Amino acid sequence: MPSHSHDHSHQHSNHGRAFLIGTLLNIGFVAIEFGFGWYANSVALIADAGHNLSDVLGLLLAWGGAFLVTLRPSDRFSYGLKKSSILAALLNALILLLAVGAIIAEAIRRLNQPETSNSLIVMQVAAAGIVINGITAWLFSRGSHDDINIRGAFLHMAADAGVSAGVVLAGLLTLLTGERWIDPITSLAVAGVILWGTWGLLTESVSMALAGVPKGFFPDQISKALTGLPGVEAAHHLHIWPLSTTETALTVHLVVGEEVDRDLLLRQADAYVHKMYGISHSTIQIELSGSPHVHGPEHDDC
Repeated sequence: MPSHSHDHSHQHSNHGRAFLIGTLLNIGFVAIEFGFGWYANSVALIADAGHNLSDVLGLLLAWGGAFLVTLRPSDRFSYGLKKSSILAALLNALILLLAVGAIIAEAIRRLNQPETSNSLIVMQVAAAGIVINGITAWLFSRGSHDDINIRGAFLHMAADAGVSAGVVLAGLLTLLTGERWIDPITSLAVAGVILWGTWGLLTESVSMALAGVPKGFFPDQISKALTGLPGVEAAHHLHIWPLSTTETALTVHLVVGEEVDRDLLLRQADAYVHKMYGISHSTIQIELSGSPHVHGPEHDDC
């Protein structure tokens, strides 16, 4: 007797306003940075303007993923397009890694071929970048803990604020010392920080894309808790996987005795996984003890 509880009233955080403001701010900054880079004859600023243009792409990607999650299910996509938020987070992580690669390559080139530019203008524009990217990161800071798609957008903007801060520091030290190697060394240090923060996003989004058990869920613990419900003798065929970056699904078979009120148990089990673990999409099947269909996890071929 299976119970299919698919609560499609799950509330999604609305970050549409944050995406709109962040996208407009960064498009404006790209134009300003390119203009000043051309004026100051700074290849660094022009290159960074191109890098910031990729951030706009990252924001649009995360925005698209957040929107697609809200679309209603169809006959072909019975869960809707919820996994699009996982794909958006994965692509954002890959874009960040490409950006890190570009920063490292440029830094190595400058170590071999030091360049001179107008450090004062570079510092002023980079300071503006700290403000723009800092504001944009702040817009996504609240949702970054529970949604890796939003975390991807947050990390993108926070990383750029860090890059801009590194540019300001490098420019100041270069003005004070005249040493041109400071800029590329600072860039390498910033790239390392970005890589450290991006790795977690990449591994988690890959795991979710492969339907791995979401972070913070422990199957053995959940199986033991379900077995502890009144009348439940065993639990098997337990599967937990992400539907989106914020929603999780569960299926499980519960073995009970003949005397158990199965309808009551279904309601209790469904309410339990929803209340204790936030799982709003559960499919629970009741099996009688001694039934030929009952078998343990070692024979789990589902």
